[in-house]
Amino acid sequence: MSATTTETRTVVVEREIPFAPERIWRALTQPHLIAEWLMKNDFRPAVGHGFSFSAEWGAVNCEVLAVEPPTSLSYTWTGMGLESVVTWTLTPTAAGTRLRMEQSGFGPEQEMAFRGASAGWPRFFAALEDVLARAD
Repeated sequence: MSATTTETRTVVVEREIPFAPERIWRALTQPHLIAEWLMKNDFRPAVGHGFSFSAEWGAVNCEVLAVEPPTSLSYTWTGMGLESVVTWTLTPTAAGTRLRMEQSGFGPEQEMAFRGASAGWPRFFAALEDVLARAD
């Protein structure tokens, strides 16, 4: 008999954005900017820092796993039965930066969370691009 494995799924959103990695990094790591495109938060880019994102629908608890300015940021994303990891990767390009967000850890029983993330992250990306266009 073969052992059963729990298959998890990942949501990936990747875009080329016409701004330098350092500028995008600020929008990913400064609480007042994060609040403009994602959610209210008490984020700090320090490994081991526990923080939360909150919105009208509730909150998610997080912990910073890795910080490598301005190329990589990773944190846990835990809430409503979901234990996942969000990883941001910033790669410089000729036109700006390739920004990749990966949220991994959706189990088979988390179809609603998976669909919510699949629909939500592209909207967050659009809001992030708006914030970047306004920021100085």
